Amino acid sequence: MNNVLKIVLLLIGIGLIAYGLYAVITPEFAINAGPIQVEAHGDNTQAYAMIGFGILALIGGLAFRRR
Repeated sequence: MNNVLKIVLLLIGIGLIAYGLYAVITPEFAINAGPIQVEAHGDNTQAYAMIGFGILALIGGLAFRRR
């Protein structure tokens, strides 16, 4: 049971970190009109929270390895 929980926590942590980084890097809205390019960036609070929860899940998954 501990082995399954460890694997699930590690996978969830990697997924949350990947989603958070994707949300931070990519712009939310972009318009290309000839020589003018406009990008709209919103609040990245949710993306930073996903990265934080992903790091916590990775730490939790690695803590099961030591038991």
